Amino acid sequence: MVDEPNSTSRPAGTGTEPGTAPGDQPSGVVALVRLALVLVDRTGRVAQWNRAAEELFGHRAEVVHDRPAAGLLPAAEPRSVPAPAGSGAPAVRRRDAFDTLAELTSAGAAWAGQLPVVDREERLRDVLWWAYPVDGPAGGLLALAADARPLRSAGPRLALGERLLPFAAAPGARGGFHRLSAALTAPGRPVPEPFAALLPGSSERRAALLDALSRGGLPALRPDPTSVLPVRPADPAAGTAHAAAGIGRRYPTAQQRATRLGPPPQPEQSTRGRRPAGPLPGQREAAATAAGAPAGPAQAGTAQAGTAQTTAVPATGTTVPAPPRGGTAIEQSTVESTAHGRRLHPGEPAAPPAAPTPVPSAGPAPAAPAGRFGPFLTNGHAGEQLALLNEVGGKVGTTLDLGFTAHELCQVLVPRVADFACVDLVDGLISDSELPAARPDDDTMLRRVALACNESVGQWDHVLAEGSLVAMPRRTPPGMALQLNQPVLVPVVTRDVAVDYAAALGGPRLASVVSGRSMLVVPLSARGTVLGILKLLRLPDRDPFDEGDAATLKELAARAALSLDNARLHRAESRVATTLQRSMIPTRPPQIPGVQIAHRYLPGDSRAEVGGDWFDAIQLPGSRVALVVGDVMGHGLHSAAAMGRFRTAMQTLAALDLPPGQLLRHLDNLAHKLGDDHLATCLYAVYDPINRTCELASAGHVPPVLVHPDGTGELLEIPAGAPIGVGGVPFVAKTIDVSDGSMLVLCTDGLVEVRGGDIGAGLAALCGNLIDPRQSPEQACDVVLDRLHSDDRKDDVALLVARFDGVAPTEVATWDLTVDDREVRRARALVREQLAGWHLEALSDTTELLVSELVTNAVRVARDRVQLQLIRVDKLLVEVSDDNHNLPSLEPAEQLGETGRGLTLVTKLAERWGTARKAVGKVVWFELPLPPSF
Repeated sequence: MVDEPNSTSRPAGTGTEPGTAPGDQPSGVVALVRLALVLVDRTGRVAQWNRAAEELFGHRAEVVHDRPAAGLLPAAEPRSVPAPAGSGAPAVRRRDAFDTLAELTSAGAAWAGQLPVVDREERLRDVLWWAYPVDGPAGGLLALAADARPLRSAGPRLALGERLLPFAAAPGARGGFHRLSAALTAPGRPVPEPFAALLPGSSERRAALLDALSRGGLPALRPDPTSVLPVRPADPAAGTAHAAAGIGRRYPTAQQRATRLGPPPQPEQSTRGRRPAGPLPGQREAAATAAGAPAGPAQAGTAQAGTAQTTAVPATGTTVPAPPRGGTAIEQSTVESTAHGRRLHPGEPAAPPAAPTPVPSAGPAPAAPAGRFGPFLTNGHAGEQLALLNEVGGKVGTTLDLGFTAHELCQVLVPRVADFACVDLVDGLISDSELPAARPDDDTMLRRVALACNESVGQWDHVLAEGSLVAMPRRTPPGMALQLNQPVLVPVVTRDVAVDYAAALGGPRLASVVSGRSMLVVPLSARGTVLGILKLLRLPDRDPFDEGDAATLKELAARAALSLDNARLHRAESRVATTLQRSMIPTRPPQIPGVQIAHRYLPGDSRAEVGGDWFDAIQLPGSRVALVVGDVMGHGLHSAAAMGRFRTAMQTLAALDLPPGQLLRHLDNLAHKLGDDHLATCLYAVYDPINRTCELASAGHVPPVLVHPDGTGELLEIPAGAPIGVGGVPFVAKTIDVSDGSMLVLCTDGLVEVRGGDIGAGLAALCGNLIDPRQSPEQACDVVLDRLHSDDRKDDVALLVARFDGVAPTEVATWDLTVDDREVRRARALVREQLAGWHLEALSDTTELLVSELVTNAVRVARDRVQLQLIRVDKLLVEVSDDNHNLPSLEPAEQLGETGRGLTLVTKLAERWGTARKAVGKVVWFELPLPPSF
């Protein structure tokens, strides 16, 4: 999971970093890195999730706040198993990133290193982490993260004081900074102000976080084995909502435009010295061909046909609204001319436009003369337009992956049409399963999904990176295109309006960068929903966009938007199936004393990612655990739904603590009552870590394999039974003795079936010296899948490995009590004496009080026997059992009442408590944490 060569872990309070001399750190030079910050509180819930974390991992802060961190961000390693179709990412095996970071910092040491994770969009991301344990009331886990891909491909930005310096690669270091890794500086140093500004919360919490950073060492990068470069949080160079809102400039009114524009400029007679704009024809070529000649009806009609429903922003930065629909030709001729700064009166001939900003016309155009489209269709540029549209149809939408489709669109347009192209989609369409009900507004967040640029003609380091979030107000061209659902054209961005347009690229500081460029923003709309925008830029040495370009690219964007929406719908459907599957199987193994558990699930259909295989581990009274593996016959959502019903029924029956044979009988009867025609095989095993026994029963399932401590594997012979749903067949259980250190391997037939052979060959391989008992269950799962699973298998695979460690007899104390009120005093004395022998005197008062309440309740309702049991593992577990099957319930006690307060005290004083039925009677249990000094 963790890349050891790129990881650093150092106990707090140590000196310099391992392998780094004090003089190796560059003095005064720091790396500016965009840092994602995640704060997990003591209860395991997300307390802080900053904007950079939203961009890096895809989850929005308002969604993850106060949500359990476990399962939110799977940690992954590449594996040679099938990947989802069109995903472009390797298949992965999952753990939890925050659980892993908590384990790495459990000894009180900060940790830095590489830990790949899977983001919300199921993409594998290479991430550098800096994790810090936080003490005190505001304790928990502080995690800082950075995207390793841009750091290793282009290197970090360096700063010396207030100046940014280029990073000089070592001679021969080709292929980027591929060895760049995360590190920690020496502990005890003061925390710089940028980190203090990055940290959230009240002054008390911020002080605790600053202390954790100082004690653990500040984040750093290791460009090579001998150098450590301190890291400072970098301000985003990208436009956020507040950056765009702070500009404060508005587009002029119609009267202001007429005053500012002045007399019309003369049309250019030559375009020598400028790069051609590409295959889009536009009206500038027609004007150049007919220079000095009056505009005829054909040219005028063509211009009108190509500019319908386009909002033009001329070189001065004005926004021209489209005239109302249904106007007459005379009414439309009075529309203000943005090229000349005056109105055209009825009957006045229209002069050819001098600037490439023809006025939009939403009304009906005059009837075209016969044969008008003949010259147009034979025009070479028109043919290139059709060729471009045809190319988009053939090269965009080749897969159902949303990001890949957006990249295809950008790559088709650059450099053929523009020098820069990017696709920004509404973040709600990506992160939420439902379409937003409201139309886009100034607060709508856009996420950059793809971009492409012509690197040979300019530097584009100032633009937003993929994954960035940005809000576009309506006064900016991208915001106007998004909210009006119309193309917005800015032929040339002049200096006086560059501040406004800079918000579309990143912020007011980029005004000098955008000045002189040509911008065209086209909405991406499909099936009545605005998905986002396509933004195009041309450099000043290229002909600016015109209305003809806008008309063609609007049609191109409409076609591409359908492909993007198809990809979105496919991903939403896949996400529903994946969510269904993950809600029905455990995401991480439970922590149960005396047994270590690991599991894996691999869907047979990589496209659907759902199936009928399942596994479970259920904690039972007495520190026992029930292990379950099942397989519903069939594939797809129907089988997954049936599997969910079987798993829920299995958990309910297991809570009754029935013997394995009886439990399978009840499950079979329930399957007939549900009227489901699905059959399922199932294996149910109960492990007792105190008695070191395992009782198993099978319903036509693949037999398990027991790996003994010496490494030999044994295929357990269990009465096979019949699948669940057949009926009329008994289920016979078998009890075996298990030694500490042995492993039980349970799997479905998808793992051991060999194409062209029988299941025996796979079972024989599983029984071989495949698993080393000294390995952890996680390692054992990896070994089994590496050896037995192949890419051509089409059946689901469920694998569960349990290592039996047992509970030492010295850690268990059990007493049988008679049904007598005087036994309550005896129970308190027994508990006091046992806790003193375990050196747990600090828990004596609380434990005696709660035991006294539970034994009193048990003696009142029991008929024959009461049992008291104490188990000391990683916590103190206390159980009181009796032979009455009625479960107690927590009810409000009267203010002056003398009874009914027992369970209320248990609820207030115990860390966890619960009740469960047994084969005979019931058990009430509670847990207390061990003292910190124990």
